Amino acid sequence: MNPGEMRRSGHWPTLLCAFLYFDISFMIWVLLGALGVGLAAEFHLDAASKGLMVAVPILGGSILRLGMGILADRWGAKRTGLLGLATTTIPLLLGYFWVNNFSQLLIVGLLLGVAGASFAVALPLASRWYPPERQGFVLGIAGAGNSGTLISMVFAPRLAPYLGWRGVFALCLIPVIVTFIVFALFAQDAPGRPAPKRVSDYVKLLGRADTYRFCFFYSVTFGGFVGLSSYLPIFFKDRYGIDPVRAGMLTMICGAAGSFLRPVGGYLSDRFGGVGVLSVLFVLLTAAAGLMSTSPPIALGMTTLVFAMAILGLGNGSVFQLVPQRFAKDMGVITGWVGAAGGFGGFGLPIILGRLYQATGSFGPGFLMLALIGVSATFAIRRIGAAPGEAFVARTEREPAEIVYGNELPPVLAPAAFETT
Repeated sequence: MNPGEMRRSGHWPTLLCAFLYFDISFMIWVLLGALGVGLAAEFHLDAASKGLMVAVPILGGSILRLGMGILADRWGAKRTGLLGLATTTIPLLLGYFWVNNFSQLLIVGLLLGVAGASFAVALPLASRWYPPERQGFVLGIAGAGNSGTLISMVFAPRLAPYLGWRGVFALCLIPVIVTFIVFALFAQDAPGRPAPKRVSDYVKLLGRADTYRFCFFYSVTFGGFVGLSSYLPIFFKDRYGIDPVRAGMLTMICGAAGSFLRPVGGYLSDRFGGVGVLSVLFVLLTAAAGLMSTSPPIALGMTTLVFAMAILGLGNGSVFQLVPQRFAKDMGVITGWVGAAGGFGGFGLPIILGRLYQATGSFGPGFLMLALIGVSATFAIRRIGAAPGEAFVARTEREPAEIVYGNELPPVLAPAAFETT
């Protein structure tokens, strides 16, 4: 991808602001997972409660993503992003001044979901500036903000022994405030934004089969990524007896594989077609999860987890290469629907791993369930591949269309060209 060409075809300060907003928000969103080992010890949590603790912020993000997507469509992504950043300070302040028991921690965790909801704002903000043939790469860059997990996993466990976990919450206010200022100064909404839609128009998306398919695919790729990112520090401690700092470093390595490969997934899908790329990735995910279900020793387990997270990161980019092709006029709303589904997938995975570990004494059954989900996704993606619209997607990725950026589709990209049963 030519950087000069990217600068001419869109608005790179907004793209970088979208990345920064998502990055810092993701850092906040997974904070309980990064501090999970110490929090579990302080509040005397069993395996199921540990899974619930790291899953609740993901649930909060799922619930709020749809609402943030609607606000982005009605108010504009910039104003909605500023609201999201301002609101993110609330759970950080409550964590510092208020939390004294596990129930209060879960309430704060739920409120941290507003940071996870940033997804429904950052991606439409970036997407509307760029044409269809750039969507995979552009949304890969904006979505690579999930690398915020690396910041949390590296620094939070290291700072907690000196500042306490409450002090880490307070310290996180600084990057949130700095991001608010940068976002306010440099982010811009794309010109010619469509008029806000009625609520009934949002509901109509639920009448399209593709909506449910993309929700499922993203619940697998993003849900797997964020669920594992939040739970891996606890997994490394309980499965291999690793201390919190080393567990955070290992989680950082796994998270880096997924975060930095997200743009690559978008680029490969731009080049070869999102459906074909996802078909391969789901097969590989099934194999990796199946291997983890055998409870391998740490060297093999770590290698497999890095590979699995890389697959999930590539998959995140691939899914959102396809979404703008199908729903370009409804990016704010569809990003909310699909993003919420991804969050619900991430909410379920730590709970499954924690509860099955408590019931069986092994993480194997939890990873086996993830492998079965991968099998389901492998068959489901073939439904998209059989649709008439896929032939167009593969073609248009090589022959850029003439468009009005972010708003109007050429006739061949109209919904009828993509609709499936």
